[in-house]
Amino acid sequence: MEEQQEMCASQSQTPSFLKRAGTDKLREVFLKYASLQRDEEQYMTSEDFVRRFLGLFSEAAFNDDSVRLLAGIADTSKDGLISFSEFQAFEGLLCTPDALYRTAFQLFDRQGNGNVSYADFADVVQKTELHSKIPFSLDGPFIKRYFGDKKQRLINYAEFTQLLHDFHEEHAMEAFRSKDPAGTGFISPLDFQDIIVKVKRHLLTPDVKDNLVAVTEGHKVSFPYFIAFTSLLNNMELIKQVYLQATQGNRSEPVTKDQLLYAAQTMSQITPLEIDILFQLTGTVQQTGWWKRKKRKAATRSRIDYSDLSNIAPEHYTKHITHRLAEIKAVESPADRSAFIQVLESSYRFTLGSFAGAVGATVVYPIDLVKTRMQNQRAGSYIGEVAYRNSWDCFKKVIRHEGALGLYRGLLPQLMGVAPEKAIKLTVNDLVRDKLSDKRGNIPVWSEILAGGCAGASQVVFTNPLEIVKIRLQVAGEIASGNKIRAWSVVRELGLFGLYKGARACLLRDVPFSAIYFPTYAHTKAMMADKNGYNHPLTLLAAGAIAGVPAASLVTPADVIKTRLQVVARSGQTTYTGVWDATKKIMAEEGPRAFWKGTAARVFRSSPQFGVTLVTYELMQRLFYVDFGGTQPRGSESHKPANTLESAGSGTQDHIGGYKAAVPLLAGVESKFGLYLPRFGRGAATATPGATTGS
Repeated sequence: MEEQQEMCASQSQTPSFLKRAGTDKLREVFLKYASLQRDEEQYMTSEDFVRRFLGLFSEAAFNDDSVRLLAGIADTSKDGLISFSEFQAFEGLLCTPDALYRTAFQLFDRQGNGNVSYADFADVVQKTELHSKIPFSLDGPFIKRYFGDKKQRLINYAEFTQLLHDFHEEHAMEAFRSKDPAGTGFISPLDFQDIIVKVKRHLLTPDVKDNLVAVTEGHKVSFPYFIAFTSLLNNMELIKQVYLQATQGNRSEPVTKDQLLYAAQTMSQITPLEIDILFQLTGTVQQTGWWKRKKRKAATRSRIDYSDLSNIAPEHYTKHITHRLAEIKAVESPADRSAFIQVLESSYRFTLGSFAGAVGATVVYPIDLVKTRMQNQRAGSYIGEVAYRNSWDCFKKVIRHEGALGLYRGLLPQLMGVAPEKAIKLTVNDLVRDKLSDKRGNIPVWSEILAGGCAGASQVVFTNPLEIVKIRLQVAGEIASGNKIRAWSVVRELGLFGLYKGARACLLRDVPFSAIYFPTYAHTKAMMADKNGYNHPLTLLAAGAIAGVPAASLVTPADVIKTRLQVVARSGQTTYTGVWDATKKIMAEEGPRAFWKGTAARVFRSSPQFGVTLVTYELMQRLFYVDFGGTQPRGSESHKPANTLESAGSGTQDHIGGYKAAVPLLAGVESKFGLYLPRFGRGAATATPGATTGS
């Protein structure tokens, strides 16, 4: 007991990537699943821990040996029962940076003494699916190098991590030798496929698995080719980093073989033969897919991008753990996307976009009011003087004469219009981007610009009536009058067609704004993502704000013209009949600088507004996750589990603290080390080993 408490204490001092659960809450969860009482203490059995708590092996025909083996990871006393102190200690272990290796170590530490003996190692290896298919010589020189000639040496944790790393490489070479008894240095394509599928199963995507024979082009496979192929599979995460180095972080930029070789020359682990195989493999995979329908002749690709690498390498077992308020799977696969599902997806985006737009508009509305007043004041007209010297002067005078609530004059019609306006803009941009993206999710810049332009054009239906009512309410405070102007009175005065006065100028502003903004946001967001492609909410906010600077500033002239057309000219002020008329008169009366009035206020309003809107929109999609079989915002997760335990997710609401990572980490024991245990997953007795299910 004291050793377990010391272990828990030492783990609590270790740098953690998951926040530890509180003792009281953890005890509450433990007692919920502990079914055995002994000496007035509650204990979990193996089935309590693995089946009921973790939610694995939920089928009736589960493998009892595998359940006990997994429960032994937490059962450090090896008495077949898990006490609360052991339960808490394992939660602490799951929070450590090297939790994956430590979990695997405790799987092999059958005696619970902090070491792995030959008997422990052999016992676990012999229970794996791989050993049953391609037996490994447990009496060979590899084992003796680690455990000694008499196999009595004990392996500590640090040495075990290297043993586990080297084991599968040795197993692969031993499998090659078994397929080449004559020692020719060659094996057949079918033998090559058989070895890779069995020994490197945990590193294969379906695309690679289906093309193992095709990539050999029917030729015998040499030992150097075999070693390079297995090394390539092992080093795919490193290859991705080399690619990102070559493209300076751009995940959509294609690179040639020479560019990748140049970037990889500082890394001795990656050889030119591995790069050759990489380009050959990507070509073969793409040739059997949608590229084949384009009648692509050459199997070897001349250029590859990040999506090609993702098609070859399964994503890592870990993922960014996001707390989701809802998680719904609308379709089983992208092939099930019907027209109705696509309509539902657009409705879902529209709803979230409405909320995000309202939040963004409320946050920056005072800046918008100042911007409008600055743009509407006209030099040389009326009594020949201006009301505000600059934006700050305008802000202070509104507070002084109209009160703090004066900064929110016209907010209600703004919110009524901005919700559908931002929603339609975000929805149309996502929709057009989806349609113009290729099968790998890549989209050229011109398509991004077109998608943004379409989004800007679509929003004018909502924007123009909103803008003209909002602007007239915002400038109403400048007139000393006892009559309070209300939104409905403005609507009645203008009528249906009057609400679209200045629509051409609105198009002139909104189309280029969105055509600039959305591509800039997408590329800025990608640049600010971490090495795993994940965007922290602060990077989303920053990307949205940064993209708003060029978009808002460059279209200010169109915004000035639109404002002048939509505001009612007072006595003595110049009136305008259209876009061209307004352009000529503003230039003649006020000079070119007048077109840039309110630029600073517009930038300070649009940049934070769209930053807040976009971060709200994307976070809402993370919190209220619905899988429609289409695309999700890039950067939502670092690594999406694609392996055996993904269906179990990150657990139930009882998986708190480190236990949020329990199921993904057990998946990692399979996916990284290939330690597939019989029926280590879902299904009955005939189920595919390695597949699993949640509770």
